[in-house]
Amino acid sequence: MDFNSLNIEPAVLGLIPQETAIELSVIPLSIEEGVVNVAVLEHSEASLVGDLEFFLGKKVKAVPVPQQELLDALQRFYGLSRVEPRRAGSAGVEFVSLKDEERKIEFAADSSIVTLANRIITDAIEIGASDIHVEPHEHLFRIRYRIDGVLHEVQRPPLEKSRPLVSRLKIMADLDIAEKRRPQDGRIRVREGDRTIDIRVSTLPTDFGEKVVLRILDKSQLRLDLAKLGFGEEDLKRFQRTVRLPYGMILVTGPTGSGKTTTLYAALNHINRPEINITTIEDPIEYNLVGINQTHVRPEIGVTFAAALRSILRQDPNVIMVGEMRDMETAEIAIRAALTGHLVFTTLHTNDAPSAITRLIDMGVEPFLVASSVKMIIAQRLLRRLCQKCKVQTEPTAEQREELALKGKLDVRFFANKGCSACHNYGFQGRTAAFEVLPISNGLSELIARGVNASELRHKAQEAGMLPLRQAALRKAERGETSLDEVIRETAA
Repeated sequence: MDFNSLNIEPAVLGLIPQETAIELSVIPLSIEEGVVNVAVLEHSEASLVGDLEFFLGKKVKAVPVPQQELLDALQRFYGLSRVEPRRAGSAGVEFVSLKDEERKIEFAADSSIVTLANRIITDAIEIGASDIHVEPHEHLFRIRYRIDGVLHEVQRPPLEKSRPLVSRLKIMADLDIAEKRRPQDGRIRVREGDRTIDIRVSTLPTDFGEKVVLRILDKSQLRLDLAKLGFGEEDLKRFQRTVRLPYGMILVTGPTGSGKTTTLYAALNHINRPEINITTIEDPIEYNLVGINQTHVRPEIGVTFAAALRSILRQDPNVIMVGEMRDMETAEIAIRAALTGHLVFTTLHTNDAPSAITRLIDMGVEPFLVASSVKMIIAQRLLRRLCQKCKVQTEPTAEQREELALKGKLDVRFFANKGCSACHNYGFQGRTAAFEVLPISNGLSELIARGVNASELRHKAQEAGMLPLRQAALRKAERGETSLDEVIRETAA
């Protein structure tokens, strides 16, 4: 680059203050289609472009320049008599200010946005949070963690830090920091020691700025042992027998965030061995499983659940997991796969196990096909587990007795949460699942083929020994695993 013949517009040169330009050894050259071309030293740190994008609020294209040429250019364009070379290995300045259309905000280095972003993520991982909510409002800016399924407010940084922090998180997730009108999705990868943690990032424009939600996917916290999910002894044996069947369909139902994917992953891990070809279709892939072929749906290029499922059936599979049956086309292909020698795992959003049958029929699947293919349905809910170090014995209130029909359980001990240092004073530590397990017997298959409603199916299933969700959850409360309030909050009569 010939700096002698180069003219830089004053407005462009003013994008980076003199002190910062000298410290980082950079010079803004021009702006083309919203991208700032910046001269940087050859072999600069890889993080420099990201820091410049954060500082400028624009995309940056680095133009590598030999050291002496750049130092001479700094003297010329910034009117300096002498510029010292940047020390090798220097980390440079940590950007602590943001220039936007409205104002320039400056922060002390010890409370910089980079430090704040890192601390928020580090604390969330250490405390075991599953999600981080970064929320700007009209008069406050708050950070909330979802811990064991419940949101807790953990910080209220100054309101003026909201935009810089959101920009920093977007840079870390490789998102367009200039795009503030549309939702965006990205990913951050964090390495801690010998483990890698993936963080899914989602932005959403609101009236007072962009809200950011970070979903923490820590594989080390993933439970892939069926025996540790929370099944009762008999239900666990039934489930283990069913997942070893050569063909048929196993349905797991429940609302979003009830642990359905974890249950399916644990089931796949239970049967995973070299002689079996297991393939999944997911949206998105939550965790990478060793020895299992996982496919991500991409509707924008035509890779839907139905399209991917058709392709997988030509891949000689033994076991298929369909992340969710969302439409009739996917349901019909999955059911026919289950009838033609494949074991199919999938999920539905229904409140209980019997309702899954009527949901499939409502989607347009013939009752006789449902009766022939479905081998087991599991409904589940996640309950916060009481901290075993500080839980306290308690007497049920009159309202709890009435809600849970506890009149015949006068001699049963129950426990409530208290809070201690081990559980960060929340009173709960981790979660356990309550399951409603419905094996499809020959008798129930006949009822399904005749098209009976969910209420009659539920009645017959309970006669055959199915334990309803609320009763399964109540048994956990009786064993001191969870509280009565959790049972009421997560299950219905």
